[in-house]
Amino acid sequence: MNIRKNDTVLVIAGKDRGKKGRVRFAYPKKERLLVEGINFVKKHSRARGAVRQAGIIEREAPIHISDVMLVCNKCNKPARVGSRFLADGRKVRFCRSCGEVID
Repeated sequence: MNIRKNDTVLVIAGKDRGKKGRVRFAYPKKERLLVEGINFVKKHSRARGAVRQAGIIEREAPIHISDVMLVCNKCNKPARVGSRFLADGRKVRFCRSCGEVID
């Protein structure tokens, strides 16, 4: 999975296409991301005593990883992500269009 928590992503498919947001959570096994301000759904909730109020709540839902692209810090464009090893042996992600190291 090439996208991690706190990365800035651009949505390229779905109802929120064209919006940018920061990744709050990543679920690698499900290949999904929870992105700030993206993919709001309405959830009907029942009251649970004084803890939670009944009604319709809007909350963010996870979005599939294939529907987003990482935004490069240097060129500020959506970028395909590659990986390479540095001279010191670390494996890092890089932008395929400008070559900038992302990590």
